Amino acid sequence: MDYGLWTIDPTMSLPHVILASKSPRRQELLRLMDIEFRVVLKDVDESYPEHLHPEAIAVYIAEKKAKAFDETVTDEIVLTADTIVCVDDQILGKPETPAHAIEMLKQLSGRIHRVITGVCLLYKHQYHSFYDVSEVYFGKLTDDEIATYVNKYQPMDKAGSYGIQERIGLIGIEKINGSYTNVVGLPTEKLYRELVKISSQ
Repeated sequence: MDYGLWTIDPTMSLPHVILASKSPRRQELLRLMDIEFRVVLKDVDESYPEHLHPEAIAVYIAEKKAKAFDETVTDEIVLTADTIVCVDDQILGKPETPAHAIEMLKQLSGRIHRVITGVCLLYKHQYHSFYDVSEVYFGKLTDDEIATYVNKYQPMDKAGSYGIQERIGLIGIEKINGSYTNVVGLPTEKLYRELVKISSQ
């Protein structure tokens, strides 16, 4: 089935994009890039081999999510992503409870951590995978600041228990080395360059 073409640049046209993510942040980033997309969700086991380093884990899970579409989608680009937070090589996933979220934020407070997003673009059974890494410098947060944020924003769907675009990011993050949008959940500059490559093939 031909879904037509979208154009984000006069020199490139690509099939429509399937975003395999329920993240409102990734959806908003694609809209800001003027990329047409539709959201399709599939349940995927996000386990991974223990021997992998963090960058490889993020890419492994993104590719695993894309494989769920490989037999059914050919005329659209399937975009999958996975974001993980690392502090001292310990991976902080999504919190299980508000108390767990508070514990994670206390661990990040006053320290530097890495945010890694793995991305996979599946098109015509070809996998185009990449990742980006950003260093995030958190200032010292008080217990009240952490508890207030968790109680109001309920960051249960966020790796590391925080969203950089929310209050905790505005009051707590001193600086970032690397891509801001990568910390949000999708390294848009690298994504655009990969889409350009696909358009030229």
